[in-house]
Amino acid sequence: MANENNKGTLYLVPIPIAEAVLDSLPKEIADATAELRYYFVENIRTSRRLLRSLHKELVIDDIQFSEIDKHKGADKYLLKTWLKEGKNVGLMSEAGCPGIADPGAELVAVAHQAGAKVIPLTGPNSLVLALMASGLNGQSFAFNGYLPVKEPMRGQRIKELEARSINENQTQLFIETPYRNDSMLADLIKHCSGKTRICIAQNITAPDAFIYTKTAADWEKNKPVLGKVPAVFLVLG
Repeated sequence: MANENNKGTLYLVPIPIAEAVLDSLPKEIADATAELRYYFVENIRTSRRLLRSLHKELVIDDIQFSEIDKHKGADKYLLKTWLKEGKNVGLMSEAGCPGIADPGAELVAVAHQAGAKVIPLTGPNSLVLALMASGLNGQSFAFNGYLPVKEPMRGQRIKELEARSINENQTQLFIETPYRNDSMLADLIKHCSGKTRICIAQNITAPDAFIYTKTAADWEKNKPVLGKVPAVFLVLG
């Protein structure tokens, strides 16, 4: 794991999307985390639990964690220091792949600015897996993050994304805070054409994964209760 320029390396370490589904992680993640002793993480408790699951004999207290603050962001100076000292550093998201729909991208940018090597490890990503399973256009797609919460901005944004999906034949992906999943589905049904296809992908990789694509009209006829399980929504008009 040595870096030829004597700087440390930043490893982007995916973690399971669904809780405790370790078989979704390839062997290279176990190999890398067996050696890493420095981490930037979204949630220390989640990260410690994963490392214990992967390595029963690992002494967790020997590992240094820096938690990414939700308001202040990450300690960029600390990352620069660790990399300059030649330390190899892991970056973990709360779920899935770091740098994708999470705050890890700013640390990856710091590593590049410092001239350090960045290595993305293979692992589950909810956006890609949802797109794969949706049956919607995988040749052209866009991730839009979170949509506005309040009307009329929310409805306007849904209509804009639906129009773009029609005009460009481009699948539109977005996510929602889990406790608003059901209101999101209701708003999609309300503002989209009945013919527009909507995919809902929840708890991907878990035994009880929910991944279905139907028209808005069909979802209206049989509207499920999505609850507070993290979801990816995909739209193609």
